[in-house]
Amino acid sequence: MINVAILGYGTVGSGVFKIINENNSHISRRAGEEVRIKYVLDLRDFPGDPVENVLVHDVDVIIEDKEVDVVVEVMGGVEPAHTFVKRALESGKSVCTSNKELVAKHGAELLEIASNNNVNFFFEASVGGGIPIIRPLVECLTVDHIEEIQGIMNGTTNYILTKMEDEGADFDTVLKRAQEKGYAERNPEADIEGYDACRKIAILTSLAYERQVDFEDIYTEGITKITTDDFKYMKKIGASIKLLGMARKVDGTTYAMVSPFVIYQDNPLYNVKNVFNAILVKGDMLGDVMFYGKGAGSLPTASAVVSDVVDATKRGGASVKVYWKKEKRVLGSIDAFTTPYFVRIKGTGIEKDVLAKFGDVQYIEGDASQDETAFITPVMSGSEFEKAAEGFDIISRIRVCD
Repeated sequence: MINVAILGYGTVGSGVFKIINENNSHISRRAGEEVRIKYVLDLRDFPGDPVENVLVHDVDVIIEDKEVDVVVEVMGGVEPAHTFVKRALESGKSVCTSNKELVAKHGAELLEIASNNNVNFFFEASVGGGIPIIRPLVECLTVDHIEEIQGIMNGTTNYILTKMEDEGADFDTVLKRAQEKGYAERNPEADIEGYDACRKIAILTSLAYERQVDFEDIYTEGITKITTDDFKYMKKIGASIKLLGMARKVDGTTYAMVSPFVIYQDNPLYNVKNVFNAILVKGDMLGDVMFYGKGAGSLPTASAVVSDVVDATKRGGASVKVYWKKEKRVLGSIDAFTTPYFVRIKGTGIEKDVLAKFGDVQYIEGDASQDETAFITPVMSGSEFEKAAEGFDIISRIRVCD
């Protein structure tokens, strides 16, 4: 029998509890042993809830119980999650988590501790929720050099951009609707400013390129400056705008960022709409492969966590080798990252000035009543764009996914 302890009985924790109990025979058959929840840790009480029978308020009960084989950490945040997970691993228990903040900051350290104690630290649910992406990177795409990762990694922002595009609604209106539907938090800053996606691309970049990438070093830009006028131009060129987490290796330099990008219809991410997420991985041998599904929510995320529990059970005392060193990887400057740009500039009749500064651009016809000029630039670095933009009244600037 495999005894599981769950740290946290919130949205994801209650989902893990539900799945293990309701699908127990199926899960146990796949794991090769009976899987049982022995403890659930939470500071609160839940009168009348079945969790009452296994609820504890002291983590020491779990850490000191030698019968607990797997700990599921779904508390969120860095502390006390980091302390609890570290203690669990050091006591010989495998840990499965959905905590992107914890993994992004301490993933390499916790993987090393797990290996030293012949247990596993699994975190499939930390990036794509119910979308499998960690295990494919670690175990399936092992013969490929990863050239690039592009991902729609936040359902809230994708929902907002989808409604702005399809309905012509403005940002504030759609954000309010997303909050009413429960897609966005009361304080949506982590989503709309790109911080949530930043932690996820930090994890994927660290795994793909095998060294620690700190999320603080990743250029991050949200969606608050995107307008319905931007989408009107997109319709004219058959494109869309998505918030992407991106990692790319160019001539030995690793770049990572979160930013809105113009995406054309030949990109598989173009048709990913509403709260769905998708991650596109480009390998030097395999080519393009995309992982698609619901990136958040109680049961999709919990499903990925429980899959890790099953995997941890099947592994027994064998640790999975994960190449993620604690040594820090230095990222290339955003100023050196090259891409075309979609640009809107105040004023008309400025073609000569645009040609002199930006070169041969692709103009996009706009509304004659608007006093502006819109175009797509040639490929240029961030610093080249900033220099070219000097002297112009820039209304909008969005990178183009080339």
